[in-house]
Amino acid sequence: MDWLERIAKLRQWTRSGTRAPHKPLLLLYALGRFQEDADGDLQYTAVEQDLQRLLTEYGPPNKTTPAYPFHHLVSDGVWEVRTDRGPGSPGSGVRDLRETGATGRLAPDLRAALRREPQLLGRIARLLLDLHFPPSLHSELCEAVGLELEPAETEQLSTARRRRDPRMRELVLTAYEYRCAFCGYDGRIGAVPVGLETAHVRWWAFGGPDDIENGLCLCSLHHKLFDKGVLGVGDGHRILVSQRFVGHSAAARAHVIALAGRPLVGPQPGARPVAAAHRDWHTRQVFHGEPRPATTA
Repeated sequence: MDWLERIAKLRQWTRSGTRAPHKPLLLLYALGRFQEDADGDLQYTAVEQDLQRLLTEYGPPNKTTPAYPFHHLVSDGVWEVRTDRGPGSPGSGVRDLRETGATGRLAPDLRAALRREPQLLGRIARLLLDLHFPPSLHSELCEAVGLELEPAETEQLSTARRRRDPRMRELVLTAYEYRCAFCGYDGRIGAVPVGLETAHVRWWAFGGPDDIENGLCLCSLHHKLFDKGVLGVGDGHRILVSQRFVGHSAAARAHVIALAGRPLVGPQPGARPVAAAHRDWHTRQVFHGEPRPATTA
């Protein structure tokens, strides 16, 4: 059985690029727990809060529940659920899962495969990360679910996926003249830029193209905050700052809160700005909460 192919084809609710990372997040969490205790079960009531935090932190802005993936992942053949009544899930209702003592764990065949081939765990985890989340979030997601991946497990997987265009980084950085589009940072060591990265506005994992209209040149800090939904780009290519972001220090106010309502820095004349469709996708699927009002000088 090709477990990578099965993982790549998880059944997920989708419509117009809507993010639904419920099953991938549960699987990553289960892999982390398997790495810690290969024989342990995940009792729903014991892990519900952990799963809810993951969905809140790394899922789309809309409200959701960990009961959904805990039940529905069974249909993909990689997960099993048991209750006090025996094998089988009681349904996707939170109350049913709680009251029946529901427990879940990776399917028996998958657990056996992970024991036979220890490197498979890392390959599955890397595939889930690549298919559903931007690279800027991979390390902290692994930490959040308790996964430890070896460097060798970051190698390119032999799955049928789109290939990234290696030219995008240089095209986007040139378009924005090697300056962060949010703060204008343009640090270099000699002639080499440092701390500047290319960000996909519409995530590559969700059909975002490798072109200038879907890219921003951002410093490392603002790239992470952009992918976490703290920052966004609104109408008129002005910066959005989430009201959910809290920072009382002078640094937090200067480097994040003060950006609210400011126009982007760049791109240079003749370069195409971020397309409205990609900006709108990010606002709907990544940006958290309502934007702060523009700051006054």
